[in-house]
Amino acid sequence: MDRLSKVIERLIHKSPFIQEAISEGLINISSLARKLNPEIRKITGKDISDSAIIMAIKRMPPGPNQKIEMKIRNFMSELGDLIVRSNLSKFTFKNYVGISQDQAKFLSQIKDISDNFYTVSRGVSETTIITNAQFADKMVKMFKEDSLISSETNLSSITMKLPEVNTEISGVYYYLLKKIAWEGINLSEVISTTNEFTIVVDTTIVSHAFSVLMELKSETISAS
Repeated sequence: MDRLSKVIERLIHKSPFIQEAISEGLINISSLARKLNPEIRKITGKDISDSAIIMAIKRMPPGPNQKIEMKIRNFMSELGDLIVRSNLSKFTFKNYVGISQDQAKFLSQIKDISDNFYTVSRGVSETTIITNAQFADKMVKMFKEDSLISSETNLSSITMKLPEVNTEISGVYYYLLKKIAWEGINLSEVISTTNEFTIVVDTTIVSHAFSVLMELKSETISAS
């Protein structure tokens, strides 16, 4: 039979959210012990007291998530400049035969316009394009009208330059998105390339989103 501490570690490691909350002192250990007790009794076949579970939780060694978080904090302190782009529109189309050719035609029409913004994400059944609002009319005319699923206007983007080691550290995107979610910021879209991470939000909240990301960077600098 596994030791009680090992059983508790396995149960807690199933949920990184619980483990993270414990490490940051954001969870009531007594309540967690009562919640885990029925499953622990089922696994061990023994009558375990809540106090024994509480003691085992408090004695848990730092988990892998805590070690990863330290790497992420160091990583965040090396984030590059934040680049904000405003006056954007988003269009989502159903994929259809010829959509790639229409996309190429659209790009040829805007290629000589300076400071244009264009990003495309193609999924299994639909394609999302985000570009300058000034190209909205061209977009609607260039693609099949009956393929348009949805559109959004008055959007802004914030792009973060990521250190090249970002692909070697797990949890980077989770760390960023967690902070954004905790601040109640609704994302219209998330875009990533190898060394860039971009969020798209309603223009009315872009200032809030920008300050949250700047604060995140400042926090990691002061904590390092």
